[in-house]
Amino acid sequence: MMRAAEVWGERWSACESSLSRRYMETVVAKQSLVILAADRYTMAGLSELLEDVSDHVVALKTHVDLVEDWSASAWSEFIGRAVAADMLIFEDRKHGDIGKIARDQMGGAYDSRNWADLMTAHLISGPSVLDGMAEAWKSVGREGGVLLLAQMSSAGNLLEIPGYSAAVVAVGQQHPACFGFIGNGSRPDELAQLRQLVGEGRMIWTPGVNIAVVDGELGQRYGCPRQAVISGSDGIIVGSGIHRAESPSKAAKAYAEMSWQALLERGR
Repeated sequence: MMRAAEVWGERWSACESSLSRRYMETVVAKQSLVILAADRYTMAGLSELLEDVSDHVVALKTHVDLVEDWSASAWSEFIGRAVAADMLIFEDRKHGDIGKIARDQMGGAYDSRNWADLMTAHLISGPSVLDGMAEAWKSVGREGGVLLLAQMSSAGNLLEIPGYSAAVVAVGQQHPACFGFIGNGSRPDELAQLRQLVGEGRMIWTPGVNIAVVDGELGQRYGCPRQAVISGSDGIIVGSGIHRAESPSKAAKAYAEMSWQALLERGR
């Protein structure tokens, strides 16, 4: 088996967080850069999807508050099976409030600080959101990482205002809680520019990718997964391309193979 340091090159040596190293090792073990956007709204649907695709998925992206029949016990069992399948748990919460509120929101009924390895956040309220989230994980003795939204794939989003992405990157690069950044997988040129800003020391994960490059519902835009990886993405976030496929397992395998080959091509 290829070693992670060999596959990832400079990214392996520059990304110092243990979560980044764990992610990169899982990518090599599964030969996949697929982060599954598990957008099903029942525990049964989520469990079925997990069973189908776990061999080809390196991280599980959740929206816990969308699950209609959520319960603490069912969720704990579900997350336990994902962890056993060697996935990072990535709650796409998009925190955007001041640090104190973000910290407290990670407790509460869903208690995401106790099961999410990674979470998204906007930086619109300033860097205290990173402080608050780091404090929440620390309060329960866990390490976690924040993916800051530097770009979005939806049409007309305000993150496209000139200078916004660069400002987010500048803050994130200086904060130890920042695991990396969310980039725009539907626009390879923009993504390549983001990679130049970020350098090698942080991850970039990208939604907005689909093997069938089409526009989606309600302003969603899609780009080619292979091109996203070549342009600098370290993880492709795939939702409907897998969970709406006739065979989610076959679809997940196809995305895994495409992303892995693109990573190898990028490294050559």
